[in-house]
Amino acid sequence: MAKIINYDTAGIDVSSRDHYVAVPEGRTKDAVRRFGCFTRDLHELARFLKACGIKSVAMESTGVYWYHLYTVLLDYGLEVYLVNARHVKNVPGRKSDVSDARWLQQLHSFGLLNGCFQPDNLTRELRNYVRQRKTLVRQMTTEVQRMQKALEQMNIKLNNVVSDLQGKTGIAIIAAILGGERNPGELAKLRDRRIKASKEVFLKSLEGTWRAEHLFNLELAWEQYHFLDQQLVRCDNASEAAMRRMEDSAVPNREIKHGQKYRSKPKFNAAQSLYQALGVDVTEIFGLSSTTALTVFSETGPALKEKFPTQKQFLSWLNVVPNNKITGGKVISSKVGKKKNRAGQAFREAANGLWNAKNELGDYLRSKKSRTGAGSAVVATAKKLAAIYYVMVTEKIDFKPQLLKNKNEEYLRIKLKKLENAIMKTKSLLDNNQNVTTVVR
Repeated sequence: MAKIINYDTAGIDVSSRDHYVAVPEGRTKDAVRRFGCFTRDLHELARFLKACGIKSVAMESTGVYWYHLYTVLLDYGLEVYLVNARHVKNVPGRKSDVSDARWLQQLHSFGLLNGCFQPDNLTRELRNYVRQRKTLVRQMTTEVQRMQKALEQMNIKLNNVVSDLQGKTGIAIIAAILGGERNPGELAKLRDRRIKASKEVFLKSLEGTWRAEHLFNLELAWEQYHFLDQQLVRCDNASEAAMRRMEDSAVPNREIKHGQKYRSKPKFNAAQSLYQALGVDVTEIFGLSSTTALTVFSETGPALKEKFPTQKQFLSWLNVVPNNKITGGKVISSKVGKKKNRAGQAFREAANGLWNAKNELGDYLRSKKSRTGAGSAVVATAKKLAAIYYVMVTEKIDFKPQLLKNKNEEYLRIKLKKLENAIMKTKSLLDNNQNVTTVVR
């Protein structure tokens, strides 16, 4: 039988309407008690736990219902283990709110639960802004697609001659159309000189049928697009303000360039803010843009060593390493686990942008693809990116491409040695076959 390690523990089954709390037998008349979900109920729940002598609480991360209860319990000085519901499944046939609360309390008392990673309050605030920003960017993309659809329904083939509808020419032409301009010749005057399509083709693309219902749809999408763009600016301003509060005064002054321009780039110098918070410029890592680096930072926070003492723990949490399943002393499965992790996904997106990169990580990605396939190559490269990020942030050292170059050269030397050995072995076999043939004759 398992031995009790934590005596002063409780388990809470969380839902949208009520919370069931289980405490050890003998602490109160009823070992399992039901509480409401209103704010006063949460404070009553916390006082009940303190009265029962509880020091540590386990609860499932159910939707967003856990969040306010989690913060209230922390305010009362309780240690809170937020656990993945997939890891604490009860015995089949015993599913109920009461049994779930008891099961959590029992597992926690035996020391069998691992708490989910939770950032500090300031990082959580920044994370909210960055996640909201990503949602706004997706919504803006949807509105652009709606504008494109409305133009296509009027047979305005602007998408055939303009690579980006959100570019200077695309925005100017749509604004002119909504302003009442219908003459293709006048609209064609808004053509940017860098557009490759000829003037004749460009003029033909602007000849269409101006129907009221499609113009109405175009106007709605246009207005929504600009509204979302304003919201995006507000998100960036809030993110910049949060980053200022996270700056480390001990970091020496150093100017970090804003970097290459791209459509979804933050309106503020995120690379500079990240440097002031971390003490190193993580955007120097190949493939890691300021947007990607900001996403990773907002999910993990500045105290990376405190939250993840080892690089192995960090990579495992990011879900970029194999989940080895061993039975009978043999590895029966080594697939990467199926779980969502925004920071890990950010590293994967960064790795996926290195296919045409002329650097060591790009070479590694293409080499890995030739042996294991594209999917595995992206995960392996994401792991390498995450490892570099961890070392830079925890040890406060700058990115050194020369180390990657040295490792790549070492890999090539080993590969060359293997090929030489294979050639020698094949040559030896050929010589033996020739000798045997001579003896037979």
